[in-house]
Amino acid sequence: MSEQSIGIFDSGVGGTSIWKEIHKLLPNENTMYLADSKNAPYGSKGKDAIIELSIKNTEYLLNKNCKLIVVACNTATTNAIDYLRETYQVPFIGIEPAIKPAALKTKTNAIGILATKGTLSSALFSKTSSLFTSNISVIEQVGEGIVELIESGQLDSDDMKDLLRVYLKPMIDAQIDYLVLGCTHYPYLIPLLINLLPKHVKIIDSGEAVARQTKTILEKNNLLNTDDLRSKSLFYINKKVDVMQSLLGSKFEVDYLDF
Repeated sequence: MSEQSIGIFDSGVGGTSIWKEIHKLLPNENTMYLADSKNAPYGSKGKDAIIELSIKNTEYLLNKNCKLIVVACNTATTNAIDYLRETYQVPFIGIEPAIKPAALKTKTNAIGILATKGTLSSALFSKTSSLFTSNISVIEQVGEGIVELIESGQLDSDDMKDLLRVYLKPMIDAQIDYLVLGCTHYPYLIPLLINLLPKHVKIIDSGEAVARQTKTILEKNNLLNTDDLRSKSLFYINKKVDVMQSLLGSKFEVDYLDF
């Protein structure tokens, strides 16, 4: 079973930012990535719809004998992971915005959170936020339109830059010193964000922490792949293959899958 793949799904190509961290930390592990770009973004959908899509993605990966599933989507994690863990036997790794480190490290007592509507309005986000941010100012911003631009291949477009300027202005005005990225698509924005934010503002995403947690859970369940053969990384998307291909580079092949 240890040679079976780690399954990873997201509402699109954004979760490849998580896959990259997992692959870097665990290069021997076989992986299978499922991008439900046809239904992106999940953040604008209701809880029931998000659970239904998460079930569909999970069952596809389980039918391919994945040994563990990473829900590489903040919105799916905050809305569906409890249901998935109660329903299926394999371990699940979820993703939450890294509020805690930002709240503990801030010197200006102001942090920004850029996330989807589905994440910011979830009960899990509210619980985490209330635990760590009671004494600091939190500027939350729904990143409406960002996922759609990334999914359509407009990552470096003028439209993206204009959108980010609007979203970042209240955070800059509030003198944040940490920006938390609450969507797995958003790490691809970091080069743009660095140019738009004051130099002292640090950007935090969840990728490395998710990779470390994945390793911990694999070890705990005796599921680490000890085979030294070259690992296989499979990528499937149900919309634009070229967009994911551009994010991954030519080393990995992306296949279209109608699911």
